[in-house]
Amino acid sequence: MTRNIADIRRDYEGGRLDDSQTPADPFTLFDEWITLALEKEGEDGNAMTLATADSQGRPHARVVLLKGFDANGMVFYTNYHSHKGSELSNVPYAALTFWWPALSRQVRIEGSVEQVDADESDAYFNSRPRNSQLGTWIATQSVIIPDRNWIEERQQRFEQAYDNQEVPRPIHWGGYRVLPDMIEFWQGQPSRLHDRIRYERRDSESWQRFRLAP
Repeated sequence: MTRNIADIRRDYEGGRLDDSQTPADPFTLFDEWITLALEKEGEDGNAMTLATADSQGRPHARVVLLKGFDANGMVFYTNYHSHKGSELSNVPYAALTFWWPALSRQVRIEGSVEQVDADESDAYFNSRPRNSQLGTWIATQSVIIPDRNWIEERQQRFEQAYDNQEVPRPIHWGGYRVLPDMIEFWQGQPSRLHDRIRYERRDSESWQRFRLAP
């Protein structure tokens, strides 16, 4: 390596995050932040790190895409038989992290996880491009495969199987909803004196806000 990673520096800049002016509902603030992130970060604005834990408590993280959110939580889609799907079946809790470098902003979310209902998964699946629909059948996510040819051969088989037909949603593929009990907003500031506002759920209808030290 020709560059010393320890010497990399970045001074963050951003508007102040004043807890007295933040909304009582964190989803209102999240809506504002992700709307701006999609403008500034483009098609990567909805990318988020999803962290899960296996039955032995070992954490695993990967980047997935947020595909919807409302007052109930954040939704993403995947293969239920994947590693993350298996982990969520055993330990139905997850953490999400959004990082928007163009805005010097981060959002952290923690909470329990549930599968979305079949109608919601069907609606999203039917909105996807045909090649993405076929991909849910082609890829047996997370299993060991011999080589790239294995994928290409399966692709040919499923393209032939559904030629001139609608592609149905596999029962092993669908959505999960993360039900937040904590949402933290981080706004980068100079000298590492960042603004952090944390929301913790009191009950089904209210949240409590805290300012955290950087």
